[in-house]
Amino acid sequence: MVKKKRPREHIIADLSVNHVERYVFLCGYSVERMEYDYGFDLVIFTYDNNGEIENGQIYVQLKATDSLKVLANQETVTFPIARSDLELWLNEPMPCILIVYDAQLDVAYWLYLQAYFENLEGFDLSQVGQSVTVRLPKKNLVDQEAIKKFARYRDDVLRQIKGVIRHDA
Repeated sequence: MVKKKRPREHIIADLSVNHVERYVFLCGYSVERMEYDYGFDLVIFTYDNNGEIENGQIYVQLKATDSLKVLANQETVTFPIARSDLELWLNEPMPCILIVYDAQLDVAYWLYLQAYFENLEGFDLSQVGQSVTVRLPKKNLVDQEAIKKFARYRDDVLRQIKGVIRHDA
């Protein structure tokens, strides 16, 4: 009798969640896993120095891989993302962070999606095919400082709520 097997993709997906959650918790924040993934895997909630919840959220999409694609310069990671995900992320006012987890090295890299595409010269979502490849700097390591930076991005958006929202990285 053949038993069901747990595929490697599920294992590294869980490892990627664990990797990010640890840094979120070390910052004193909380994270909610999305039961149904329609473009976001995690939502990060932050708290002030008194432990009181702060307004706004940070949305995270995780991608885990055993075969990370690195450019020849060894400083940049590339990853394809679906246009359908971009439609959601680029129309979300709160920061959307793509995190690509390298399961072989147990490291993760991040990209602030709205800022990336706002700063990408000539980018036009209506001209994108089924997918687009993004470039994540390897210096964008997921750690406590990165999680705190995500909170600052969220704070920047909240300050603009009554004006025009710009996702400047």
